[in-house]
Amino acid sequence: MGRYLLGVLTGVVLVVVLCVAGLFAAASLKSRAPTVADGSTLVLRISGEVPERAPLEIPFPFGGDKETLTVQNIWSVLRRAAADSRIKAVVLQPEGATLGWAKMQEIRRDLDEFRKSGKPVYAYLRTASSRDYYLAAGASRIYLGPSDGLNVKGVALGLMYYKGTLDKLGVQVEVEHAGKYKDFGDSYTRTSMSPETKEVLNGIADNVYGDLIAAIARGRKRPEAEIRATIDEGPFIAAQAKAKGLVDDIKYEDEMWADLKKVLKQTELKKMSAHDYALVPDGAAASPDRIGFVVAEGEITRGDANSTDDSGLESNQFVRMINKVAADSTLKGVIVRIDSPGGEVPASDEMWRAMQELHRKKPVVISMSDVAASGGYYMAMSGDPIVAYPGTETGSIGVVFGKPNLRGLYDKVGLSKDYISRGKLALMESDYQPLSPAGRAKLREGIDATYVDFVGKVAASRKRPFAEVEPLAQGRVWMGDQAKANGLVDELGGIDRALEMVRKKAGIPATAKVHLVVFPGKRSWLDLLTHAASETAESDAEARISGLLSRSGLEPLRAAWRDPRLRVWMRGGMLRMAPFSLEFR
Repeated sequence: MGRYLLGVLTGVVLVVVLCVAGLFAAASLKSRAPTVADGSTLVLRISGEVPERAPLEIPFPFGGDKETLTVQNIWSVLRRAAADSRIKAVVLQPEGATLGWAKMQEIRRDLDEFRKSGKPVYAYLRTASSRDYYLAAGASRIYLGPSDGLNVKGVALGLMYYKGTLDKLGVQVEVEHAGKYKDFGDSYTRTSMSPETKEVLNGIADNVYGDLIAAIARGRKRPEAEIRATIDEGPFIAAQAKAKGLVDDIKYEDEMWADLKKVLKQTELKKMSAHDYALVPDGAAASPDRIGFVVAEGEITRGDANSTDDSGLESNQFVRMINKVAADSTLKGVIVRIDSPGGEVPASDEMWRAMQELHRKKPVVISMSDVAASGGYYMAMSGDPIVAYPGTETGSIGVVFGKPNLRGLYDKVGLSKDYISRGKLALMESDYQPLSPAGRAKLREGIDATYVDFVGKVAASRKRPFAEVEPLAQGRVWMGDQAKANGLVDELGGIDRALEMVRKKAGIPATAKVHLVVFPGKRSWLDLLTHAASETAESDAEARISGLLSRSGLEPLRAAWRDPRLRVWMRGGMLRMAPFSLEFR
């Protein structure tokens, strides 16, 4: 029996060793840099979200061949390909892009810059959305499949409100905020938009729609008034899209490739994916002029992302990373790339402090992505120059607090709570009773003090009087071009402009090659073996609500309750959080 168990154990160990060896072999194969054939066509596929931070990489056989490029990857690939004599053309294939408007402006600019090389950019569309078409409109030639359509018909913004459902469940969410536009929480306390929300969203819709019209008109070389009238007739079937001049040809994909082959005068196209090209060694890697490219992406919370979940921005990890960058003597400057709607107040403050230290040690430029609002804007107040896209959502200088009162829900499901307490406000954050007048007054003290601190830090960083900045605060979200007009950011532009500015601050000649060193670096499958996932346990109240809503089939509401921002409220915390999350349709 002992020999049998020993044999089984030995077999298990051998299997594990072989699996690990296989993974190492797969990782080794994937790590070999691809080669670029002369006369290559770069194929850039954009589907779903395009992150700022490189996701966890898992090699074959578990990871498959899914191509995941960051915004910086796409910028770098197109920049290098424009100067690479081996690359003769780019084929863009956007399909189901869900990235934000600022990221789309970056990629569209990158494509426009590539076209200055004189090399063709072909775009092939499949039932393209407005996002897909926005990217493709700058191509030399646009193709659409014969049975496909062009789903371009304008811009719509919508918010979901849960108060009616919460009332039926017996749940009351109490919200206090500093700033009349700080309307995060309205989803739980109202059934429709407030006048302030409508004012801001109307401005955003005008901004985004105007950019959509201008970008299409510029790409198609048509008057904006004509494009505006054309879009009012959308969406379009393929024949209509061509008749309106929105696409150049209605052909199958293989016919598009055949056309490109003729233009390039090649008997066989040599396709290379943008993902593979990103792995090709960059000649600038050996440059002594190294610039840090620090990515701060996600909702800000206290903690340490020591797991495979890369969706958040944890303050402990960020502070350690910033300290590492600040101490790196090989880095001549730093670009801090922010894509965050904000989050917890203490975590935002810790990250702001780290940014102050970085400011004292390195030349720094802030580059804002889709969102750098509330806590995401707060952390940028280091006194360094700020670059934003016209479509960046920023500002939202304000503070919000929320607390659920679940007494009505507990009554409905037969739960009760009983307390013994000492201290007038010991039960101020209880989920079993509303805020008392004394509790609300005490809460207002904290919120107002935090708001004054926020506005004060903005005023100091922007070198403006408090009284001049405060009217621009009030929790209001500004688009990048509005923020520039109001002095909340310094420049409009993307990665190229941020790089120009940090070069100048660091004294690096404009003609010198610069190597961008990305932080945090790529995480590999080894992280799965070396780190155990650390998930914050749900509070008892949240677990009860989540389970009840799941059993009741109220998945949208369950998703709202599982929102990490609401988890902070369940603990009685204050947020520097953007009031809404926008998805353009």
